Amino acid sequence: MKRTIVFPVLFLSLATAIVLSIGLGTVRVPPLSLLETLLKGVGVNWLPAPLERDATIIVFLRLPRILAALLVGSTLAVCGAVMQGMFGNPMASPEVLGVSAGGSLGAVIAITAGIAGRSFLALPLATVAGAVIASAVIYAISSLRGNVSLLFIVIAGMAVSSLFNGATSALLMFSREHEVSQFIFWTMGGLEGRTWMHLAVSAPVLVPCIAVLAVHSRELNLFALGEHGAASLGMDVEATKRLLLILCAVATGTAISVSGPIGFIGLLVPHFFRFVVGADNRILIPASALGGGIFLILCDLLGRILAPPLEIRVGIITAIMGSPYLIFLVVRSQMRRGGRL
Repeated sequence: MKRTIVFPVLFLSLATAIVLSIGLGTVRVPPLSLLETLLKGVGVNWLPAPLERDATIIVFLRLPRILAALLVGSTLAVCGAVMQGMFGNPMASPEVLGVSAGGSLGAVIAITAGIAGRSFLALPLATVAGAVIASAVIYAISSLRGNVSLLFIVIAGMAVSSLFNGATSALLMFSREHEVSQFIFWTMGGLEGRTWMHLAVSAPVLVPCIAVLAVHSRELNLFALGEHGAASLGMDVEATKRLLLILCAVATGTAISVSGPIGFIGLLVPHFFRFVVGADNRILIPASALGGGIFLILCDLLGRILAPPLEIRVGIITAIMGSPYLIFLVVRSQMRRGGRL
């Protein structure tokens, strides 16, 4: 696909995904009701007022859920593209930072301490705090000798993730049954019940993070030359790595506080668009942002329409779709290297 038509196609796909996601579900909402609601919202009253039921579904149920999916999907995909660019590895994703493990520990602490049910902000704040603490520990371990080694970040991420996962399991052993159920439900990843309040809390963090990561696309391109090559061209390699890692940690932690852990978007979406638009991060990052949002909106829609009135949580949908793709990447990598499975 030529680069000149990638973004028009993505914007058209995004509009189509939003319209489909608003209209389809347990209760169908006709396109005319959507048009009437949108026009009424901007002060145009020459069309008949939409049915109150349809307007309520659109404004208070589906639209904030769709925008949450767009925001979370875009964030995870952009962070995946950034991590793959820094590591020079198309199989890297935000999980290497240990963010999910830290966020999960924060969430289980909030749930078992009983504060998650007392305040709307308790669970998101605990999740973000856990994610950032995990990332800070990983960064501190990997930079003991002054320089931040990307290899040591991966190793430290695996170790800290195991530690945090162990702590999470230990807390669950001493939790009440309903707390365990609440935590397990959260770890499946889902967007049901998302409101405008979730967007008001997360958007002021996620939108600037995505913007700053996109601004640093040139520096990400220089990582392809290696750290020494990038430094020879005037880039402050260590400062850039610190900034990008911190932004990815904060953005991913905030995103999973909205939706719960949702896997494979940070791996699958940027890897796909690298085939479509190439490795230039000036194009890849905005394409991944749009593609990640579209992908998560459609996965959420699929979970709502497959078995109505039941909903399949979006984290289950992305896992089912992402796992075969990950296996494909591993097999293809083995074949290219001449290895045998």
